[in-house]
Amino acid sequence: MIDPYSSLYMFGRYSSGSGIMKINVIFYSLYGHNYKMAEAVSEGAREVEGADVGLYQIQETFTPEILEKMGATESKKSFEHIPVATIEDLTEADAIIFGTPTRFGMMAAQMRAFLDRTGGIWVKGALIGKVGSVFTSSSTQHGGQESTILSFHTTLLHHGMIIVGVPYSETRQSVLDEITGGSPYGASTIAGGGPDTRHPSENELGIARFQGRHVAEITKRLVGE
Repeated sequence: MIDPYSSLYMFGRYSSGSGIMKINVIFYSLYGHNYKMAEAVSEGAREVEGADVGLYQIQETFTPEILEKMGATESKKSFEHIPVATIEDLTEADAIIFGTPTRFGMMAAQMRAFLDRTGGIWVKGALIGKVGSVFTSSSTQHGGQESTILSFHTTLLHHGMIIVGVPYSETRQSVLDEITGGSPYGASTIAGGGPDTRHPSENELGIARFQGRHVAEITKRLVGE
């Protein structure tokens, strides 16, 4: 009898024998920094043969009036074409790569609200054995990027997911000749304080691509041919 909560069964539901793995990148972004990182993560994942990559954004909870006061109206328009994530975008995937800004060393409230809706699939063990990975941004160089990713991992572990980070074989996270995000926990970018301050550097985008590719490669091994 197959254990419905085993990781092999969870992967097999989607892609047993198909050679195809479903990888969804789900992000929240206010000024577009995490959107650019999410695009890079998706690009990296698509480099792996058999990867079917989806890109989704988290539903905005700020009103249009608040977004206007925050100076985020125009930046939000740059990725308004990206579909809003649903719970089904979690359950259909073999791997999920989440992206969130840092809010006082933790994930953004919008991402937290989305994850707080996953109690129903938690009861069913629907994410057990799936790969989970996280990337982030912060307005300052030491703005809590690592604590945001590590605290995000707590939710993924409660769902029984297999956590993947960025190993030090990705040497771009160790550069010393420029200010850059990136750690063994996941890709990150230093965003500054608004839409026109600082955009992800090529080094940061390179780490994001590595993370997407690394997650896809590991997922492919777990899914099998």
